[in-house]
Amino acid sequence: MAEAVPVRCPACLRENGYTAPVFPCACGSPVNPPLDLSAPPVPLTHRTWSDSWVAVRCTTCGRESEWPHPELGCGSCGTVVRLPVHPPERSQAPQAGTGPGAGPGAAADPADPRGDAPADVRADAPSDARAETAADDAPDDLRGDGRTGRPGSGRGPAAARPEVNPAHVPLPPTAAVPRPAFRPVTIRTARDAVATAALYLRWLGFQDVRQPDGRPIPSAAVDLRAPGLVAQVDPTTAPAGLRAVECVWLNGLTASATSVYFSLAGYTADARNRADDLGIPLFVMDLTGMPQPVNDPADELVGSGA
Repeated sequence: MAEAVPVRCPACLRENGYTAPVFPCACGSPVNPPLDLSAPPVPLTHRTWSDSWVAVRCTTCGRESEWPHPELGCGSCGTVVRLPVHPPERSQAPQAGTGPGAGPGAAADPADPRGDAPADVRADAPSDARAETAADDAPDDLRGDGRTGRPGSGRGPAAARPEVNPAHVPLPPTAAVPRPAFRPVTIRTARDAVATAALYLRWLGFQDVRQPDGRPIPSAAVDLRAPGLVAQVDPTTAPAGLRAVECVWLNGLTASATSVYFSLAGYTADARNRADDLGIPLFVMDLTGMPQPVNDPADELVGSGA
């Protein structure tokens, strides 16, 4: 939790305590906007959607994302001010020769991958000889064929063997939760679209999905709520945009719940990119009433369930 800082209202000069909000980064680390206390707060007289967001860089993974701009309402006169935030610093690549073990005047040899390794790891023997020794100790079925890179009994030069980068190894798919097949309901009206989305969420495992009272308005999105869930159903004929995706994410963030979006007309490219960054499952429904996942978070939700 960030510490409270004093903020002086520019209208009545009263000091108000303010604590910067903490948001969850995609990597799971907490992120809070770095306030620029040396700059005075700016009175908010006209609000725009683009000015309501500020770029903040995560100090753990370096990801730069947009979060709500810090604002404060004065407890005395009611003036709303926007607090300045330090812009994210651009990360700099490390320079050669500055790693561990580099002495004064020493320069790293780009052709020698052992330049930054500890002294006890380095060996006088050539790297190919060490690789051959490691291959001799491996079982016969694990010794690679140096010419083809496939498992076999032959051995080839170490440089011919394929290298695997662990950072690019895909994770195993999530085991699917056994459940009966979903029975779609034909969509003819906006009310049918909301009912189909509610049935699908119950099929995923969400309990006590509540629909709003009254008949849905065809030109407006409808909210569905359940314990740990905030969903929005868009029965309109226009693709869901960036603002709609961000709004359902903010509603879920406020309720500490999973955010899900259903649309009949699909999504704009900006909306899909933003949903991928925020991890929001997106589904599209056709008139047969069968929701289809359109991004990775939606596939993971279908596979794992609620």
